[in-house]
Amino acid sequence: MDTEHISLIIVAIVALGVGAQWLAWRTRLPAIVLLATAGLLVGKSALGWVIPSEIFNEDLRRSIISLCVAIILFEGGLNLHIHELRVAASGVKRLVYIGAPVAFVTCALAGHFVGGLSWPVSLVFGAILVVTGPTVIMPLLRQAGLNRRTASYLKWEGIVNDPIGALLAVLVFQFFVFAGEGSGWVAIATGLSLALMSGIFLGGLGGWLTGKAFLHGYVPEYLKSPVMLTLVLIVFEVSNALQHEAGLLAVTIMGMVIGNMHLPGLQDMRRFKEYITVMLVSVVFVMLTANIDLRIARVIGWQGVALIVVVLLVCRPVTIWLATMGSGMPRNDRILLSWIAPRGIVAAATAGVMGPRLYEAGYPDGEALLPLIFFVIFVTVVLHGMSIGWLARRLGLAAPDKQTLLIVGGSPWSIELAKKLKSLEVEVLVADSSWHSLRSARLAGVPIFYGEILSDFAEATVEISHIDVVLAATSNDAYNALVCTALAPEIGRKSVYQLPMGISAEEGERGVTRSIRGKPAFQYDAVFERLWKLHIRDWQFYSTKLSDNYTYSDFLGDASAEAMLVLVIKANSELILATANESIEPTAGDTLLYYAPAKASDKFTETGRVSVEDMEFKIGI
Repeated sequence: MDTEHISLIIVAIVALGVGAQWLAWRTRLPAIVLLATAGLLVGKSALGWVIPSEIFNEDLRRSIISLCVAIILFEGGLNLHIHELRVAASGVKRLVYIGAPVAFVTCALAGHFVGGLSWPVSLVFGAILVVTGPTVIMPLLRQAGLNRRTASYLKWEGIVNDPIGALLAVLVFQFFVFAGEGSGWVAIATGLSLALMSGIFLGGLGGWLTGKAFLHGYVPEYLKSPVMLTLVLIVFEVSNALQHEAGLLAVTIMGMVIGNMHLPGLQDMRRFKEYITVMLVSVVFVMLTANIDLRIARVIGWQGVALIVVVLLVCRPVTIWLATMGSGMPRNDRILLSWIAPRGIVAAATAGVMGPRLYEAGYPDGEALLPLIFFVIFVTVVLHGMSIGWLARRLGLAAPDKQTLLIVGGSPWSIELAKKLKSLEVEVLVADSSWHSLRSARLAGVPIFYGEILSDFAEATVEISHIDVVLAATSNDAYNALVCTALAPEIGRKSVYQLPMGISAEEGERGVTRSIRGKPAFQYDAVFERLWKLHIRDWQFYSTKLSDNYTYSDFLGDASAEAMLVLVIKANSELILATANESIEPTAGDTLLYYAPAKASDKFTETGRVSVEDMEFKIGI
């Protein structure tokens, strides 16, 4: 095959993978389902345009996938925060040290008694199915919007059990290969010892030394991400040289250690790794599914179909309920975990290595291992990917459909805005580091966060995945810009707003550079000081719902010339904040929230409504 054709195929794989991710974002469908569909559509099963096995030889393809999985698992380890473990500690521990053995035993029993596999192949089958792939779990969690606790269960189980399952499969395989020589148990003991040693010393100690080197400035900022990526690959390869598949465990531990060292600039490195991981997951999953030939279903037969059904409907629920018995895990969490267990790249790669080797070692049914694992992967990816959002909502474990607005800054003006939004049944959260500033919000029943929104405490307690829009509304323009810059990667750059920095171009240019600000909210003259003055002058928040008979033009004709449009609540509950540099065209069914001088009917005193609380705020008490 000529070089140009190979390059074209590689570009097509990348384009398909990233395109499927983008389409998933636009349609809110599970990314993994679209990735699998794209791979099947252009691969062996359908059009036959992209067949990786004809481009890369088996060893090269396996090496590429292994290195990609190593980076994916390291990035997953970076995101395993100790504070999440504290929230879900008991459940997570049970899922690892009880769930993994139970899954191994139940799936192995099903493989033998339902699938008709020999004991050696059944045990390898059971070991492989211990994993719930992070390459599949992470995209699902990104779109399902689960609460932090439930998401932690799935994330920790997937990332921690993934290397355990792969290593277990290797040890079981080695046992049966060396059993004929009378050294099966010796092979297991040696392999386990080498795996633990490489994980602790190369992964744990290596991660700690890397963090210390970064902390003491031995590596310049621009080289930190490349150096970290290089060290991950070195640790992976050296660990694998000591014990096959031990590299997965080592890089996972390395990621966990570095991710919990609170290194300066770690967020930038974590973001860099996340971008790479999204690309790698996209490419690798398309490559794997493009190689699947659905005609291998003939190899599986009715016993294989029955085996897959038992794995989904019996083995997984039994594993979860036995593992979490007496752990205090909520019942709805246990129900969700009993169903959601998609398998991914590590399971496919391990089966691709073990199946042929078992066949060569004298176990004829070893050739059925790869088709069975691939069908488990495909069925779980499609069924679990399509159902996780629906099931999470039914069990009350997902974010509400309504968008949530985070207001940073507890000024009297922003508290009044939050109260009005609450009366309109809009989800809102007010954050401030002053307990006194949040007093009126607490009294009104408005949800609050007391503390620094950019702190580790906020990261551990605020469900950022449920926040859709951010308004940074403190008196410090630079801090507002910092909040928007810090939260933009999670929320989206188009959904982070801050109060304008000046009513004139000159004043605006004296502030924080435009590239790291949030979008200017409302009007260019809606600076903090003016909003506070308008609040003192008894301006109020009002809402108006548009209809076919009362349009936006009618509203503009009726509203005060001074009125300031704050936001639009779309008919589907989407929030759109008014901004100084973008026009909004509300339509029938939308609700307008605006700020205007108090109407005569709303005034209950002639002298205004300057409260003690407002005066305290004015003089900085």
